[in-house]
Parts: sequence; C-alpha cells; structure tokens
Amino acid sequence: MRPIALALLAAFASSTALGAMQAEPVEWKIDDTEFQGYLVYDDAGAKRPGLVMFPNWMGVTERSVEHAKEIAGSDYVVLVADVYGKDLRPASNQEAGKASGAAYAEPERLRARANKALEVLASKSQGAPLDAGKLAVFGYCFGGAVALELARSGADVDAAVSFHGSLGTRLPAARDAIKASVMVLNGAADPFIAAEEVSGFRKEFADAGVDLQFIDFSGAQHCFAYADPNPPPGCAFDARSARRANRMMRDFLDERFGAN
Repeated sequence: MRPIALALLAAFASSTALGAMQAEPVEWKIDDTEFQGYLVYDDAGAKRPGLVMFPNWMGVTERSVEHAKEIAGSDYVVLVADVYGKDLRPASNQEAGKASGAAYAEPERLRARANKALEVLASKSQGAPLDAGKLAVFGYCFGGAVALELARSGADVDAAVSFHGSLGTRLPAARDAIKASVMVLNGAADPFIAAEEVSGFRKEFADAGVDLQFIDFSGAQHCFAYADPNPPPGCAFDARSARRANRMMRDFLDERFGAN
C-alpha cells in the first residue's frame, strides 16, 4: 500500500501546485474619464514579472483577455490596458478606426493614459503574484504603437515590444529619453507600413541611442501575430511568424528581466 499512498500524495501535491487563471476587472480614473482593464494571472507560484498589454484598435474585449491568458501562463502577470475609456468599446472596424485615430491625434494624452495603466499594474503587487521591479509593455497593431509611445515618453520599464504596430509619431524621441530596451516585430509585407516609415523609425531610435531590435518577418502582413476571427482588410494571421515572434518576445523579456 505504501507505493499507492506515495502516488496519491504526489498527485495531491501536484494538484495544489497548479493554480487557476484569474481575470480580474480593474478600474481607474484620469480626470473625469473612467477606465476598465483586466488583471490576468495564474494564482499559484512565486512572484513574477508584470506586463501591460495594449490591445489592437478594438480595445479591451473578451478576445484580448483570452489572448492575455495565453501570454501570461505561469510566467507573467498581465494587465489588459484600456486607453479609450470604459464607455468607448468599438463595435466595428469603422468605430475602432475612429477611436484609434483620435488617440493617435493626441500623443501626449495617449502617453499619459498608457503610463497610468503601467502605474495601475505596478500597484497590484500586494494582491497578485507580481514582482513590481520587473515591468514591460507590449501591444498589437494600434497597441504596438501605444507601447512605442510609452517607451518614447521615458517610462521606467525594462522593455517595450511592438507586434506589427505603426512606427511613426508626432513626438519623436529625444536623445537618451528612452529607458526601455525596444523590440519591434514587423511584417515585411505589411501594406500599412511604408519603407519610409521604417527608415524614419530606425533613424529616430538610432539618434535617440535606444537599445533596439527590429525584426522583419518575410511575407508577413499586418496583424500576423494576432488571430482575429474578423480581421480588417490588409490583415492576415501567419501562424509560423506568430510562433517565432512570441518566442522572440519571451527570450527578449527573459534577458531584460534577468539584467535587473
């Protein structure tokens, strides 16, 4: 009976070590605008790095929360960030284009909202298994552009990662202003990212003295790393490039968090 008892004990220990994935609504306010995101994490295990995830132009959705769970696993605490406000939830690509266009038009306000989301994540170290000394941001499409704007603002984060995000800005980075190491995962066949935008971005970040990794994925179009059931025109998911890009981000984050 002893081997059976040991097996049962081992099974019990294993089951208690496995946690449950949490997706807790989190609200915050800037002036008169209320925001709502979701804090996503596995509730078992030790403290771990935190990531702010900026979704694509549809903002905070059920799909974005499910994607955050895939990213978080047992490795990260992820805040799915709201930069529109809780009363603005686009219901179509047309509405999303209008909302993201308004956000792009006011980069200072967008940066303030992105930095507030980072502050909200850092404040959750008491209630979640978060190591607030290890923080990074990432995003997809519009969200990738938001991650880059946050980096340009001089936010104190270890890393910023953009998946097929816009590269231009109305407020180029100043020399030594960017504290984060930056990774850009770009679709080489993205119809929305012109060669001039790429060269301008590279020059901007070189002039600013940024630790930059810029990777082009051959044949990949816009949205290549984010599987969307209703993609807008010009978008196409690419499973191979998505796998590679996600692996690259994790390796990049491991290196940056290990440097602390």
